[in-house]
Order: sequence, then C-alpha cells, then structure tokens
Amino acid sequence: MRLYIFQCFRLLGFIACCLMAVTPALANNDGADTSVTIEKDIRKYVINADGSYIATNDVVVLINEERAVKVYSQYYLNYNRSLENLEVVEAFTQKPDGRKFLVQFDQIKEQQERESADAPMFQDTLVKVVIFPDVAVGDRLIIRSRTHRHTALFPQQFESLSHPTFHPTKQYTLVYDLPQSMPLYADTRGFKASDPVTMAGRTLYRWDNIPDKKARIENGSVAYQDYGQYLAVSTFPDFKVFAQAYDARAKSRVTTDISQLAQTITAHLIDPRDKAIALNDWVRKNIRYVAVYVGAGSVVPNPVETILANRYGDCKDHVALLESLLSAVGIESTPALLNAENAYTLPKVPTLGVINHAITYIPTLDLYLDSTAEGVAGGYLPIFILDKPVVFSKSGTLGRTPSTQDGKVESNTVFKVRANGEAEFTHSSRITGWAAEANRYAVNSMSAVDRNQLVQKVLASFGQTGKGAFSATQLEAGNNELSIKMVGLSENLVAFPGPTGIFTMSSFAGGIAQNVFTFAAESNRVQAFTCISVETEEQARFEFAKEVSIVAVPKSMTLRHEKFEYISNYSKEPGAVVVRRYLKFHNPSTLCSPEDFKGMSSVIGSMISDLKSQIVVQVQ
Repeated sequence: MRLYIFQCFRLLGFIACCLMAVTPALANNDGADTSVTIEKDIRKYVINADGSYIATNDVVVLINEERAVKVYSQYYLNYNRSLENLEVVEAFTQKPDGRKFLVQFDQIKEQQERESADAPMFQDTLVKVVIFPDVAVGDRLIIRSRTHRHTALFPQQFESLSHPTFHPTKQYTLVYDLPQSMPLYADTRGFKASDPVTMAGRTLYRWDNIPDKKARIENGSVAYQDYGQYLAVSTFPDFKVFAQAYDARAKSRVTTDISQLAQTITAHLIDPRDKAIALNDWVRKNIRYVAVYVGAGSVVPNPVETILANRYGDCKDHVALLESLLSAVGIESTPALLNAENAYTLPKVPTLGVINHAITYIPTLDLYLDSTAEGVAGGYLPIFILDKPVVFSKSGTLGRTPSTQDGKVESNTVFKVRANGEAEFTHSSRITGWAAEANRYAVNSMSAVDRNQLVQKVLASFGQTGKGAFSATQLEAGNNELSIKMVGLSENLVAFPGPTGIFTMSSFAGGIAQNVFTFAAESNRVQAFTCISVETEEQARFEFAKEVSIVAVPKSMTLRHEKFEYISNYSKEPGAVVVRRYLKFHNPSTLCSPEDFKGMSSVIGSMISDLKSQIVVQVQ
C-alpha cells in the first residue's frame, strides 16, 4: 500500500512533526455512535480444505436518529470478483408495526470501489450497494448476504480479523466451520469463546462479542486493535508458517538486465551500506507506485523483469525488485511485513487484517529500507512505520523497526514591525536528517504558484493576511540537508496603538510551538499515542519602528524533564526583542503511554504558557 503523499501546505507542518491547532479536548466518554443500534450481526464461515469458503452474514440495524437515515439507507458490500462471488439473499425495511418493504432487484446497484486517494490503484474489488426503500426513524434494516470465496489468497489456509463497530451492539457473533484436519488458532480480546464442537469430520468454533463501552478514539491514538476488542483467527499456527506461505510466491531473481543495472548504480561504491542505499534510492526515484491488486495480487508480487520493464509497482513489487538488485551485488535481504498505519502490535496469530505493507530488511547491515516512500532518503524510514513489529518472510521470525532517527530543525525569523502594525518578515529554516529529503520531495512537487500561496496559508494560520515568496536551496542535492526561506509582509501583525501584545512566535512556520501544542491536543489520555522524538532550535527577532516603545518582555524559562529539555530566552535590545527557544524531546519508543502523558502534563502546561507569552508594545 501507499504510505503517504505530501500535500503542499503540509510541508512545514511536516517539519513540525504534525502541525495542529490547539483545540479543547473532549471528554473520554463512550465513543459509540447511538444513531443506530446493531441488533444482530452474525457471520458464519464454512471453510474447505483448500481455503475456499462460503460466508453468510445476517444483519439487523435499528434506526434511532434522523441523521442515520441518509447514511444507512444504502448498505455497502465489498467483494473481489476474481476470488469470490457475492449474493444478496434478502434485504428489506421493516416498520415498527411489522410491515416489510422488500429491496427489489433494481435497488441493488454495483459499482467500482472508490479509487485510492493517494496513488493509482487497480483492483478487482466491486461494491454492491443495497438501497433500502422507505426508511425512517424506528425502522429496522434487515439484510442477509452470502459470499463464496472460491480461490483462497493463501492455498489451504484461512485467516480473518474482526472488530465490533462503534455502535451500540446487542449481538455480534462469529462462527467458523472447518474440516477437523484444519485447527483454527485464535487471539481475542472482548469475545467469549464457546467450546468447539466436532461432528462428522468438521469442527465448529464460535465467539460472541461481550458488549462494552468504547472510549472515544483520542487524537494521535494507536489503532483500536492495539487496545480494544478484536478477534483474530487463523489456520496458520504461527508467523513462521505464514511467512513461508508468503515467501513461496514472492520469488525474486537476478536477470541479466537487473545485474547490469545494479552494477552500474553501485560502480563507484565500495561500502555495502552505501550500495544498499544507492539501490534503494534508484528504485524509489524510478519505480513509481501503482497498486495492481488483481486476483491474488494483494499478496503476490509481479515478476521482477515485468516491474523493471513497466517502471511501476506496489510495495511488494518494490521489495522484490530491490531484493534482486541487492542480490546482484552480493547483499542478501528479506521482505519485512508490517502495518503502515497506526497499529503497533500484532495479534498472536497471523492475519492480513493488520499486515498491509512490505519493506526491505538487510540483516547483515541491520538496515530497513522503504523504496515506496519517494520523499524519504535511504537509511531513514517514514515516521508512520517507526517502531513497528515486522515479520521477516525469509526466516519467519519477528523484528521491530527503529523507534527513533536523527534529525533537527533550526530556524531564524526577523520581523521588522512598522508603526501601523504591518511587518516585513524573513524566515529561514535548515532541516537536517530524516525530514530533509521528505521536505525536498514536497518542495519539488509544488509549482511556483503553490509555493507562494504557502506563505499566505502560513500567515492565515496565525490569523494574519499578507503576501510573500517561498524559496529553497539544495533541491537537487543527495545529502540530508535542506534550507527553506520565506520573505513577505504581514498586514496585521500588531494591533496598534496599544498597549498591545505580540505573541512571541519563534516558530513562524512549523517548529516548537506546533510540536508542543500537539501534545496538548488532549487534556487526558487513556490510550497510547504517537510521540516522535524531535530536536528544534529557533530564534525570532522583532525590530520595531522608532515610534514604538517596548513596555514589557516575558521571563526566560528553563525546563528539564525525563523526556523534555526546553529553554526559552527573551533579550531586550534597543528597539528590538530577540526570542530564542530550544526543544529536545527524546523518547526511546515512538509511543507514549497514558502514564507518560500524566508525567509530562505539568511540563507541557508550562511550555504552553511560555509559548503563549507576549511582548507588550505601544505607539508613543
């Protein structure tokens, strides 16, 4: 799958590691959406020895609120036309008095699944849309569907991951009927298992969800599966067998063309790590990401010669081609399978419900590479896949991606404030380490118009109007350093005549304030959340016209904590105030726990108070 694409305005927010406005935190109440009640959701799978199956799904939905009518009067059922058939057995709207309005044949429409929002994607997935007639509050929507999976993704195997919805649910039951010779392994939280029943050479397994409150998913939280209710079932006894099944069809080979290409790319290099990074960077720059999930294409890569000839492929294709290129220069590698979203744990039994991405791992160098991430230089990883458990397909063993990586942002801003409240400004940032190539990629993806509009958008995020120009250096460089510059005019930086305050915004675009405010997006936490290590140093100089007098400046501050170092300094000079800030946040993991958050809350509060401080000025 595609990890991300940088949007124009996200550039400087990316420098800040998640640009976010400070908003009031919501209470950690029950996060269930009460607009409907799931009165019944029963799913039964009858599985054959070859991994094919027939699944029936019986659902009853009670409409509680008007807002649910528009959402639920259309019911969506996805299926893969190459691997399975889907039939709507019956569907009808049932009124409170018992009257039924049947869904007619022409009220079941079929359409292509919505295309990927961030990359070209071609797949066999279709959507059947069941349009219920005459739906109102108090009605029940009843549907029974049957799916025949005639071709298993993994021959002779079955796996599935299920979660309850975020609606009040009276019954959520999962039943699996397998040949006695196919043991079913499970890992669950929040489900009650019935004793398996074996008859006539088959075994029936059943789990019923235990209804429970579901706390609202918090800002930046890990995936619900990491802490909430789920049921993972699999005929794979462990990840080693799962990895073997994947690897058996993920074959790469060194062709003459691939060998010649690898030798050309690495001809001037001696160190194996340099060679690996050079090959990775060639793939990420020359093989564009296109997902082709036809048939079993979601788990089986294309032949490497086809990938090279087409110059496109998905994550599995990237890994297969890179593996061949590395092998051509004597470097052995393995696909590493992981979650590319916000799940940081794997169930105890293997399932594709969590594993949705493949990258490359080189054991001899202890080096992870993701050639699908165009904006991330070799040797670094996208922040979304840091500290993730991985399955190495060659060995079937488990590993974990690095939790931290080097990087720093240094910025300098000068405001020349006029007596009418306008201010000319010059802002420069120097980005080194993991974020340099990502921002270079983002800048190169922008037109000149977009770059200049970026300045206006940054001003607007501070409640200001104005204009400006954006530029960057080292846009073609291969090193992990980038310099960015913005110059322009804010038309309303200060509300004179005063006395009035000017926020001490040392981070004009991205930086310390945005990082700290991200921590404050919640007032309390009960879920683990992402907290990426970061180091930022910045200075802002406010130079005032001679008609302006400086009434007061904030007090300097130094805070030290187990995870934070924060220093602010305010220097008053003739006609000017210089603001200097330094933030280093270091966490050995990519995640922070609710206990961590409690321990950090006081220092976060102190930093926010300082970041909201003002320079008081007035026109004489």
